[in-house]
Amino acid sequence: MIRGKNWITSKIYLTTCKERATMRKKIERQTLHLFLQGELDMNNANDLKVAIDTDIEKRGIRTIVFHMDDLKFIDSSGLGVILGRYKKLVPLGGKIQIQNVPAHLYKIMELSGLPKIIEFLPEKNHNKKDSNLKGEKK
Repeated sequence: MIRGKNWITSKIYLTTCKERATMRKKIERQTLHLFLQGELDMNNANDLKVAIDTDIEKRGIRTIVFHMDDLKFIDSSGLGVILGRYKKLVPLGGKIQIQNVPAHLYKIMELSGLPKIIEFLPEKNHNKKDSNLKGEKK
């Protein structure tokens, strides 16, 4: 665990059969920033769920921001983790935000209805002129 100015950072390895997935997290006040890399599937979704739930309960997290720049794959188990954390936070006055979703993953999330209930943030990449979401219809 690394402590910076107002940030607590740690790295958790989520193992899968095909490749190793990692989750880096940063906590600022009651906001948990999760930087996902690799694949989020049935092989590691429960590990992620447990890690998030621990922070919600022990650190009083009320906002979770999923940064998905480096996420390559997500299945229904991964979507279930996101939706389950949404259902857990809303009664506590919390919220979920998703940022930098690759276009191919946004299509899956759109089909599941996540953009109707969860806030998708525009890309935070200063090199790009277009601040629209990847995969967003124009």
